[in-house]
Amino acid sequence: MKTSFGISALMNLRSALNWLAGSAGRAFVFIFILAFGFRAYSWIKNPPLLPSPDRELGAIAQSLAEAGQFADPYLIETGPTAHLPPVPPTILALVLSLFGRTWQAGYIFWGFIETTNSLAYAMTPWVAGKLGVGKQAGFIAGIIGAFIKEPYCTHGEGLAAILLGLILVSFLKRWSNERNSLFGSLMLGLGIGASFHVQPVLLLVFLGCIAFEIGWRRINRKFVMSGMLALGVVLACAPWAWRNYTVFHEFFFIRSNLGLELRMGNSPGASATFEEMDRQGRVYKHPRASIEEARKVQQLGEMEYMQQALVDAITWMKKKPAEFLKLTFWRFIHFWFGPLNRSFTSIPVAALTFLAILGARRTLPNLPLPQRILILIPVITYPLIYYLVAFMPSYRTPMDWLIFLLAGVGIWQKDGWSLKRDRE
Repeated sequence: MKTSFGISALMNLRSALNWLAGSAGRAFVFIFILAFGFRAYSWIKNPPLLPSPDRELGAIAQSLAEAGQFADPYLIETGPTAHLPPVPPTILALVLSLFGRTWQAGYIFWGFIETTNSLAYAMTPWVAGKLGVGKQAGFIAGIIGAFIKEPYCTHGEGLAAILLGLILVSFLKRWSNERNSLFGSLMLGLGIGASFHVQPVLLLVFLGCIAFEIGWRRINRKFVMSGMLALGVVLACAPWAWRNYTVFHEFFFIRSNLGLELRMGNSPGASATFEEMDRQGRVYKHPRASIEEARKVQQLGEMEYMQQALVDAITWMKKKPAEFLKLTFWRFIHFWFGPLNRSFTSIPVAALTFLAILGARRTLPNLPLPQRILILIPVITYPLIYYLVAFMPSYRTPMDWLIFLLAGVGIWQKDGWSLKRDRE
């Protein structure tokens, strides 16, 4: 009797899940309400505050709002900067321009942040259907994401997650249609290029997709179509690149601070995570944390300072290859399994990663090659830069929905297997 009741309850649960996931619109609204409601509830105990001008994002946004300059991210006035990509500080600057540093501005800005985070999970059933892993798995992923509060994310992580999903679906649509137009390729390139100004790491995903497209597709004018796509990306990136060239007299990709980030994560006394270094009381060699380093930026200029930091990092890596490899290994572990020194936090992160591995093993062999590749490319390429710099939990946020999606596959297919076994 108990077994029959359990099977009946499981069948009813699966029927309800099938109904909710059966319509992309219905699933989208349901998950969005859950996700946003859960996040809004946390505001009751902790009212949202604007990012502090004591950090780079807040400082640049304040400079934009007050002086119209993308500048001064450090302890003292150091002039124009490219320390951050332009979109996140510009969004905060717009809020500051309209509302000032008020409680209303805090709610507006955090409303935007939590809306984009919620939308990223609400879209998972739709993306899952497109990628061929099943809307039910996508619905489960959305529910998981709805009740997992992101770490402190103010740098457009939720928006980057949405853009990542749209890029993958756009490439799938492109690869499914042998009659892509030149104009469509150009417009897609413009959209992808614009996304880099939110999260530059999306470039790695794009490069993986375009490499597969060139190597795999067998259509007329393949190189012309791919070239038009690349042209769109270049055109989208050109205005910000030109601004940086006129200011710094050098060409670089979106941000200037790679050398600084590498040095903080690869130098004497460095640990795999910022949390570990904070706990040890490490004094960062960073112009936001050290007045001496800020004065160096002021004297040398941002580009020369960042180039020197890059040289310092590379020199240390060459002198300490074993230590560098050890740090890289632990950064890999932390990216996929969370902050291991905090067991309570790590358990759900590690569990979802293991479920995602299980889901990938079960579903990837059965998918057509394009869908399989579009799942694997971000999993392989997106984290690459984060294996080289000190880890922060927010780094994984833009691709969490994909990990949850694969975990959803593992949960759904395991549940289906259990039900079939019980029937037998």
